[in-house]
Amino acid sequence: MKFLGIVRPLLLLFFLAASTGLAGETETMKTQGTELATFAGGCFWCMEPPFEKLDGVSAVLSGYTGGTETEPTYQQVSAGQTAHAEAVQIQYDPARVSYAKLLEVFWRNIDPTTQDTQFVDHGTQYRTAVFYHDDQQRQLAEASRTALEASGQYESPIVTEIVPAGSFYPAEDYHQDYYKKNPIRYKFYRLGSGRDRYLDRVWGPKN
Repeated sequence: MKFLGIVRPLLLLFFLAASTGLAGETETMKTQGTELATFAGGCFWCMEPPFEKLDGVSAVLSGYTGGTETEPTYQQVSAGQTAHAEAVQIQYDPARVSYAKLLEVFWRNIDPTTQDTQFVDHGTQYRTAVFYHDDQQRQLAEASRTALEASGQYESPIVTEIVPAGSFYPAEDYHQDYYKKNPIRYKFYRLGSGRDRYLDRVWGPKN
């Protein structure tokens, strides 16, 4: 994942408040008629596209969350030197797309049965998690995980965490929308990761 990209400053500036903590940020977003959702699903490059395709999602930002260290860098997180996970933070309009729909997209783009790993990426920084921003999100996330466990979709137990959201630190500019900026390198990584082969096997080729 260590490829150089192109700067997209407007998106980064829009989310810069995220690095100061989520309590005040969430309130600001709510007054604007939008909400936040935060998910960790392994490589954040691969988690941006499925959410950006949704009507009602206004922005998806790659970043780091789940640790106590401040201002982590990609070099630190990817080397496992922090407790943070690679994650995406989604700004969405709940009148156009529900949190339940976001959860559905999340589950259908990860392997929730592997501990501290997603496909070719290994370490706690690649764990899967739902970082909920309020009690309603927690309840919906727990209900969706329970339903998925009961569905028999997986042979192994689901180990995805459901934990409170904390400070979210935007990743470096070159990581934002990497799949658009570097499509060939992105496709090469994604193909080699085995993510799509797994998703096709579990959910069918139209996932």
